[in-house]
Amino acid sequence: MAILSEYEEEDQKKGKRSVQERFLVNDVNAVVRMVKDKVETEDKKRKEVKIEGNGKAEKKIKEEAAPVPVKKAEKKIKEEVAPLPVKKEEMKKQEVKEVKEEKGSGSEVDGENNGRRAPNKHNGLDMEKYSWGQSLSEVTITVPVPAGTKSRFITCEIKKNHVKVGLKGQPPVIDGELFQPVKVDDCFWSLEDQKSISILLTKQNQMEWWKYLVKGEPEVDTQKVEPENSRLADLDPETRSTFDQRQKQMGRPTSDEMQKQEILKKFMAEHPEMDFSRAKIN
Repeated sequence: MAILSEYEEEDQKKGKRSVQERFLVNDVNAVVRMVKDKVETEDKKRKEVKIEGNGKAEKKIKEEAAPVPVKKAEKKIKEEVAPLPVKKEEMKKQEVKEVKEEKGSGSEVDGENNGRRAPNKHNGLDMEKYSWGQSLSEVTITVPVPAGTKSRFITCEIKKNHVKVGLKGQPPVIDGELFQPVKVDDCFWSLEDQKSISILLTKQNQMEWWKYLVKGEPEVDTQKVEPENSRLADLDPETRSTFDQRQKQMGRPTSDEMQKQEILKKFMAEHPEMDFSRAKIN
């Protein structure tokens, strides 16, 4: 058995201690790595949970704040503002009412009378650049002009069968052959308030309504003309008789009946306290 020296024994002891120390260090490092891995794993899980929670919250916010589709919104608005259904009969009555209201303007075309137009309130027509009216004896024409127009800038030529009206240096507003001859010496024109030209034509034939002013323009439905009662009294017996015959043919009141109706209307207007609802008037 070999006897070790003190130095050798000491070296052996140191070697054993170093080995033990290495094992101990390795164990500690292993424990540290385990703890570190565990901590990282837990941190990772917490982050995933947090991100998932944020994602759900954002999704919910987006769903709540998401705009309503445009088509659905438009459909909803249309349903809210959609008018109530109107019956065909009511629509028809409304159309008839509108036609009656427009009748006074004389601008609509009467399809039942070959395109003839209903007369305006002056028994003529309202054209694009002028208007005209008539009685059995006269024809009146109104031509609007720019405000401030002087009479020296106006050109107006009245002949037996022709009339020409307008402003100097510009195309004439009216230039054509008249429906019937006029009495040139009894015709005249004037400038009204520097805004319009007023022309009066005296008919040669004072027993007939004019169908148009100048040749080529739309015709008036003379069956719908409304004569003024005040002018009927001025008619000579022959003209008045002719007028009454035409009125009877159209199923309309004669001059005497129209005058009586006018007198009755004035009497009723002067006595509003009286009740005429049950009165039988022939």
